[in-house]
Amino acid sequence: MKNFLLLIASTALLSGCTWVQLTGEGENVSILTAAGVSNCERIGRATAKTLGSIVTVERGGQRLQTELLTLARNEAGRMGGNTVVPESLINNGQQDYGVYNCAR
Repeated sequence: MKNFLLLIASTALLSGCTWVQLTGEGENVSILTAAGVSNCERIGRATAKTLGSIVTVERGGQRLQTELLTLARNEAGRMGGNTVVPESLINNGQQDYGVYNCAR
């Protein structure tokens, strides 16, 4: 029974369910490239981390990227920023982002 429940939970997680939700603060945060923030004020750095694998199965790159961007947007919103820029590659389910405040 325990193995059966683990199988069901793993299947649900791998089939497209995500447990990372965009907050109200995060909804107001844009994602740009480094070139797009040349006239913005850098206010800090956020590190987003999520699971890179579940039960030894690697997670899809697109799902992982989406979750990391959502976490970064949420954190930037809490910090008072309105823009994030990826500053590193994904490594073990973790990615660094610059947090900026850009005039809109």
